[in-house]
Amino acid sequence: MSLINTEIKPFKATAYHAGKFIDLTEEQFKGTWSILMFYPADFTFVCPTELEDLADFQPEFEKMGVKVYGVSTDSHFAHKAWHDTSDAIKKVNYPLIGDPTGLLARNFQVMIEEEGMALRGTFVINPEGQIKVMEVHDNGIGRDASELMRKVKAAQYVASHPGEVCPAKWTEGAETLTPSLDLVGKI
Repeated sequence: MSLINTEIKPFKATAYHAGKFIDLTEEQFKGTWSILMFYPADFTFVCPTELEDLADFQPEFEKMGVKVYGVSTDSHFAHKAWHDTSDAIKKVNYPLIGDPTGLLARNFQVMIEEEGMALRGTFVINPEGQIKVMEVHDNGIGRDASELMRKVKAAQYVASHPGEVCPAKWTEGAETLTPSLDLVGKI
């Protein structure tokens, strides 16, 4: 069963953010757009490149009213240690959520049970707490924040323009489509 259009499940977690440990629940994801980006583990190879790339885009996401969160099955203590030792992770100014029990990874269907780690899963959540974009990668394939930016813009556009849809390769300002009988077989 797909998670698309489902509401995120209840959770409680601790994150490392801005030099502090903070408590989070599903309630923090309501009222605003959010990105939840799962990654396998701290102190690895592809993960810091992805988190740093997302950190580079964070100011633009914030201008769009989007909160960014990273999450792995490491503890919030490990997130702090990684932040203190990695030049790439020092650039991360968004919360890194600890999920040592794997509850969040299971809730979002990205848990690799035999490894105790998450797949690379990216989820865009609307202000109502519903998952609107979901992408899961093999752990050997890194993600690109610019691709995610386009998807978030499309999700926000569709949410604010009922009856319109964004075609392939849609970018902000480009034409959209209004599905109707007149379009059948003409695209």
